[in-house]
Amino acid sequence: MKHLFILFFICSQYSAFAQGNQSVKWISFEQLEDSLAEKPKKVLIYFNADWCVYCKKMEQVAFKKIPVIKKLNEEFYTVKLDAESKRNIRFDGRDFTNEQAKTQRNGIHQIALLLASRKNTKFSLPAIVVLDESFRVKQRSFEYLTEQDLLKMLR
Repeated sequence: MKHLFILFFICSQYSAFAQGNQSVKWISFEQLEDSLAEKPKKVLIYFNADWCVYCKKMEQVAFKKIPVIKKLNEEFYTVKLDAESKRNIRFDGRDFTNEQAKTQRNGIHQIALLLASRKNTKFSLPAIVVLDESFRVKQRSFEYLTEQDLLKMLR
């Protein structure tokens, strides 16, 4: 019985360790441009912010699930960007900045506004944009997504 317990403990620790090492491979917009030039692939862009409770929950739950990680890492380039970032981003021969940050406390970055804005609606987080291999927008989401919701969106 003692050996069975030890074997169970070792296996459970190994399983937890193996799952803990798997995570979504996030890249920057600059890395995305290089990756797309090398091999076209679908893209998921995830906009978040430090204060966004639902963003944090998605990062702790949906983006930690093995089926989501596997799907994203195998079939997508994944970009994660703080929508309030003040850093300059060079993408597709253009420079993108956070112009709003010059006059507003929580200004939204130009690239987030370009890709994740909705008509007649205030910008909201979390925002996920899915693009096809030709970098055309296929889907957008502006709410918390469960593992199942996210997998459905990635089909």
